[in-house]
Amino acid sequence: MCRTSLTKSGRIAAGFTLVEATVALAITTVAGAALLLGINSSIQTTNEALDQTIAAGMAQQLLDEIVGGRYAAVGVDGYQTSFGPSSWEKCGAGRERYDDIDDYHGLSLQPPEDCYGIELGTEDGEGDQRHPNFQAPPGFFDRWKQEVEVYYVGEADLGTRLAPGQVSDYRAIEVRVLREDPERGWQELARRRRVVAYVPPM
Repeated sequence: MCRTSLTKSGRIAAGFTLVEATVALAITTVAGAALLLGINSSIQTTNEALDQTIAAGMAQQLLDEIVGGRYAAVGVDGYQTSFGPSSWEKCGAGRERYDDIDDYHGLSLQPPEDCYGIELGTEDGEGDQRHPNFQAPPGFFDRWKQEVEVYYVGEADLGTRLAPGQVSDYRAIEVRVLREDPERGWQELARRRRVVAYVPPM
């Protein structure tokens, strides 16, 4: 409310009292805080959506790489129960020597790397670094991790994981992308799963 008072010259002067000015300032402060809170929440939601989109692409790319290999190594039947890379395959740069699906079982990469062992966001896809102007910011993927698990599933129900030692004509490949949050620990951003079948030679 605007106050009026009579001056010595007889004119009416209008103005706010100190209390009214303080109340108006308090209201403005509360409104500003609410606005900033909304903006911060919007930015956080946008960042989370961006991270999930990146993670989904990373998971799909790794899954495509895995299913591009053989079901089993040359000379090995499709019913082996021991998964993982051989000592020779482990000695390669990154995953360049991986040639069949089971080689990827137990893979855990932090930060994520391409098949040549070069950190994602810096690689050119051909075993070398991309131009610095086109690289992700340094340390962007330091708290990110890729994990892979390969396991047999039931023939009657492809969603049923078989116990260790049991085999079937179907294997599931599961790829997960996680990011470490300083307050909440590891958070899963993306998961991709595909079931592949073994067709025994005639």
